[in-house]
Amino acid sequence: MKCLVSGATGFIGREVCRQLDDRGVSFVALSRSGGFLAGVDNPTLPVDLAVEQVGEKQLSGVDVVFHLAGIAHQKAPASAYEQVNFRATLGLAAAAAVAGVKVFIYLSSVKAMGDPRGSERRTEDNCTEPCDPYGLSKRQSELELQAQYADSPMSVVILRPALVYGAGVAGNFHLLSRAVRAGMPRPPELGGRSMVAREDLVNVMLALAAKPPGPGVKIWIVCDGNSYSAGCIYDLMRSAIGKPPTRSWLPAWVWRWGCAIRDFISRPGLESTYSKVFGTELYSSAALESALSWRPRLALGDCMPEIMSDGLQWDDSAK
Repeated sequence: MKCLVSGATGFIGREVCRQLDDRGVSFVALSRSGGFLAGVDNPTLPVDLAVEQVGEKQLSGVDVVFHLAGIAHQKAPASAYEQVNFRATLGLAAAAAVAGVKVFIYLSSVKAMGDPRGSERRTEDNCTEPCDPYGLSKRQSELELQAQYADSPMSVVILRPALVYGAGVAGNFHLLSRAVRAGMPRPPELGGRSMVAREDLVNVMLALAAKPPGPGVKIWIVCDGNSYSAGCIYDLMRSAIGKPPTRSWLPAWVWRWGCAIRDFISRPGLESTYSKVFGTELYSSAALESALSWRPRLALGDCMPEIMSDGLQWDDSAK
C-alpha cells in the first residue's frame, strides 16, 4: 500500500505520517512549504493547494489519499476558505480518481453540520446550515463529493471529527491552561462538548485505509463518547499538574460578564467566548463504531498529563 498525505506537517498530519512510518508504509507527504517532519525520514514536498494542484507524479502508484490540508479558524477571507477547503479538495479528489486511487479519506469536521439546536447527541443526518466560512466550506466539499462520487469505484470516506485533543496542538484552550496554573476559580458545571483523541482519530483513518468500506461515499462522525464541560476540563488540568480538586464559587453571571468583556476586546467572530466555554455541542459516533467494530481507546483524562507537560495547546479546527 502506498499513501499520499496532504497537510502532512499539521497537528493530525504529523501523527498520520508517524504511524505510517512506524508501520513501514510507503507514503508521499505534502505540505504548503515543504516543512520538516520530526522523527520521520520522508521529507515533505511543497505544494500550496491554494494555487497549485497535486500532479500525476505525486499520485503515481498511490492507493490511499489522506486529505487533511485546509484552513481552520484563521482570520482569512471567505474566498480563502472556499479555495483551499472546497475547490482544492475537489481538485485533489478528481486527480485521485483519474490516477486510480482506491480510497480517498477526507478530513471534514463536525462544524460542517452547522450549529446544534439542542443538547442531544447529534448523528450524521442531524445537520443545520453552517453560518461561518469554515463550516460552510467543509459542508460544500462534503455535498460535492457526495454528488460526484456516489457511484464511483473510488471509496470516498468523509470523517467529521469533534474537537481533537493531544499534545502539541494550538488553539483556544491554551489560555485555560495558563489560567488554571495561575489559580483561576473553577468554572461552573455548565454545557459539554464531544472530543476525540488524535491517536484514536488517526487509528480510524489507518483502519479505513487498510480495509476500505467499498465504493461510493461514506460519512462518519468521530468522537470518544464522553461529554466534557469546562469544569470537567478544569479538574483534569488541575489533577494533571498535581493540584487538588476545588469547588466552583463564582456565579454563572460573572463568567458571562467576563466573557463579554473579552469578546468586546478581542472580537472573536460569530461564536461568543461564553458559548465556546459553556455551550453544549455533543455528537455520536455510533454509526462508525457499528460499521468498523471500532471503539475509542482514550479519553481526555488519559492524555491530559502529556498535554499539560507540553504547555497545553489545543486544536479547535474540528473541529
